[in-house]
Amino acid sequence: MKKYIFREYDVRGIYPTDLNEEDAFTFGHAFASYIKKNKVIIGHDNRLSSEGLNSSLVKGLLQGGAHVIDLGLCTTPIYYYYKKLLNVENGIMITASHNPKEYNGFKFSFSIKGNACGKEIYDFRDFLFKGNFRNAQGFYQEYNDNFESYINKITESIDLGSKKIKAVFDPGNGTGSIILERILKKFDIDYKIINGISDGNFPAHHPDPSVEENMQMLKEEVTKNHFDIALGIDGDADRVGVVDDKAVFTPIDNVMINMYKYLNPNLKNRNAIMDVKCSKAVIDEMQKINLPLTIYRTGNSYMNLKINEMNLDFGGEFSGHLWFKDKWIGTDDGIYNALRIIEMLSKSNQTFSQMTESIPKYFHTPEIKIEVTEENKSKIIDKLKEYLDNENIKYNNIDGIRIDYEDGFTLIRQSNTGPVLTVRFERKDEETLEKEKQKYLDLIKKISLELN
Repeated sequence: MKKYIFREYDVRGIYPTDLNEEDAFTFGHAFASYIKKNKVIIGHDNRLSSEGLNSSLVKGLLQGGAHVIDLGLCTTPIYYYYKKLLNVENGIMITASHNPKEYNGFKFSFSIKGNACGKEIYDFRDFLFKGNFRNAQGFYQEYNDNFESYINKITESIDLGSKKIKAVFDPGNGTGSIILERILKKFDIDYKIINGISDGNFPAHHPDPSVEENMQMLKEEVTKNHFDIALGIDGDADRVGVVDDKAVFTPIDNVMINMYKYLNPNLKNRNAIMDVKCSKAVIDEMQKINLPLTIYRTGNSYMNLKINEMNLDFGGEFSGHLWFKDKWIGTDDGIYNALRIIEMLSKSNQTFSQMTESIPKYFHTPEIKIEVTEENKSKIIDKLKEYLDNENIKYNNIDGIRIDYEDGFTLIRQSNTGPVLTVRFERKDEETLEKEKQKYLDLIKKISLELN
């Protein structure tokens, strides 16, 4: 098994070169040895390699003496739901989430609170590579209620208003396809589903709704058929993406702003949260509605833990993950989140585009990835901090460097998945944006050359 597939939030690589059935067996054997004889709940998405990896994972878990509860083919949010329902601390979900079809991986946990991340993952990795595994007889159990409990929970957690919404959904041939229509039939929604046949080849498009180009088919549907809203779901159904009634892709931070405004009168916990990638507009709008805002590190595992630690009613991050704890269980669920957006829209006298019009407009760059050596990633960040300290420029260092200005922000952070720095810039006008971008790109280049 290769060490580099152990990432900050999960285990992930290309099948079968980085990750194969033999690796899945080893992972399972190590996992069972790590948790001793405790229960472990597992599930897998619809990727072509997932079923075979699942079978080998089970064999490894049983070899290590684990009590395996197998959900079979399911979305990641379904896995989260039954993990909580059955109160099982240890779990493994076979999925590569929003990554292309050739990828697969494991999201795993040793706690009811959420997925392992950072040190937890690396500690387990180190245990695995020592190879001191138990050999014992495990127990295998299939768990199947046909997802009725999950569907019932969603049904009772959505409260639609009087305005009937016309919505189009695109699960991108991902795992959400196996459950989406069963859920939608429970509600008075005029809906259409495209790319709704489960197919691990993802033939329609890349299964990531946070990227605008992957939402093109939804844009065309809105233009042609005049939908009130269009909603994309990613490969394992834990992310949501939005296209409004004017066929405009709406970044998730704008969706978060609208949701906070909708929830604001009834929030039990009057605090908001966003990750470092979100627009300055979130800060602007939270100030207007008097919600104290926490800016936290990116990564859904980290954000999930923080939202639950703070006991927030709602939170989100730029990649398309949203969390509800007011009427839901505090996990990120793309289908449930799509329905909450429809709920909000059904109780408003505005269209979704009208709701978004009042949000301050900023120009921003896409994420820019700068290749550096793995060794130099943190050194460049440290040198940049020295520069900012010397210039008396204030910054947030919860996840790299985020500098907030009155008219936008600058973000420079280490990638958690490779030898690159990820940078992003936002300003009120394009000229200032370009100047700021060039200033920091030149500075990073200068520091990088000095280190080499």
